[in-house]
Amino acid sequence: MLWTAIIILIIVLDQATKYIISGAIPLNDSVTVIDGFFYISHVLNKGAAWSILQNKRYFFIVTTVLVCIFIAYYLFRLRNKIVRTALSFIMGGAIGNLTDRIMTGSVVDFLEFHFGTYIFPVFNVADIFIVTGTILLAYCILTSKEEFNL
Repeated sequence: MLWTAIIILIIVLDQATKYIISGAIPLNDSVTVIDGFFYISHVLNKGAAWSILQNKRYFFIVTTVLVCIFIAYYLFRLRNKIVRTALSFIMGGAIGNLTDRIMTGSVVDFLEFHFGTYIFPVFNVADIFIVTGTILLAYCILTSKEEFNL
């Protein structure tokens, strides 16, 4: 039950932040938070990370649903709490972005960072949880002495 609550919380947080940004900042506009470093922007991404595979909406929908089914299977079969937390983060973020893809065909991104002349691709709360979950899962796999048997 805890894992379901984590997933739902991530989805709600992700969708709430996207809703606030969409209502507060015009599309393709931004607000400076720290000049030259951090901006809140309102952009739509019809692709994946770094805008790859643009306009492949149905590919992403099908792939995300399949990945979520796979994650759900392991989430409820494995007993390692850290791995389950990682899978909950990944699944919550994936469903957050999936919701956008189903509803509008694109994902709302709004966190924009500049590092000198490099502008890091704009991302959102769902992306933060997907990356954090993936890093946590990789850490567990690489450092755990236990096997993740079902």
